[in-house]
Amino acid sequence: KTIVKKLDSIQSFGAMNILCTDKTGTLTEDKIVLEKYLDINGNEDIRILKHAFLNSYFQTGLKGNIDEAVIVRGLEHDLKNIITKYKKIDEIPFDFSRRRLSVIVSDENNKMQMITKGAVEEILNICTFVDYKGSVTPITKEIKDNIKNISKKLNQDGLRVVAICQKNDISKERVFDVTLEKNMVLLGFIGFLDPPKESAKIAIEKLNNSGIRVIVLTGDNADVTRCICNKVNINSKKILLGSDIDKLSDQAMLRVLKRVNIFAKLSPI
Repeated sequence: KTIVKKLDSIQSFGAMNILCTDKTGTLTEDKIVLEKYLDINGNEDIRILKHAFLNSYFQTGLKGNIDEAVIVRGLEHDLKNIITKYKKIDEIPFDFSRRRLSVIVSDENNKMQMITKGAVEEILNICTFVDYKGSVTPITKEIKDNIKNISKKLNQDGLRVVAICQKNDISKERVFDVTLEKNMVLLGFIGFLDPPKESAKIAIEKLNNSGIRVIVLTGDNADVTRCICNKVNINSKKILLGSDIDKLSDQAMLRVLKRVNIFAKLSPI
């Protein structure tokens, strides 16, 4: 059921011995659903959803499926009415080196607030405080370790996790840029489920039976990737991260390629 524009591509396709595939939207349905909004101790808390909703609603970059899932879940919880109480002042767009996105908003009393969402480790790096049920305390190694454990467990269940933090003491006179993303207060995290496609397992089986090796290249983290790959029968014993690849020479990389099928947390470069 495919229209082929270049006939010689069929010949190339027939000679293929390795197929590299992305994960999200290729091995998975790409129908992301926001399943959980949790405080720093892993308890459900609507405040986390509210802050995530403000961040996703007011950012003007390319709204990805994560933003859309946050907005859908926010609207289900009648958060539309809080939008009228805030106005957007500025934003610091997402990029792959920071792996986070910030919006600066002001409420009815002109109190300014920056809300940031992003990958758990990258958010932990910029937080010096945590907020638990409205009480703000300095972040400790124990709290960080506990947060990493909760996040890892969610990842192992196949949930993608995004952390949410905020900052209140922002001067109106300053320039809003990445230097503002420090000394922030961690609120909690949101977890998304993106189930594997039913057809993926069958397709991979057919490829393997034809002697074609499947390699997975993804920006997602190792635990979520392992969970999805196990469900579609891709061997996930060895996973190499983008940060490890940066340290390898081309020669070492060629050796690694002989035994590793999954490469996770890659940046586009």
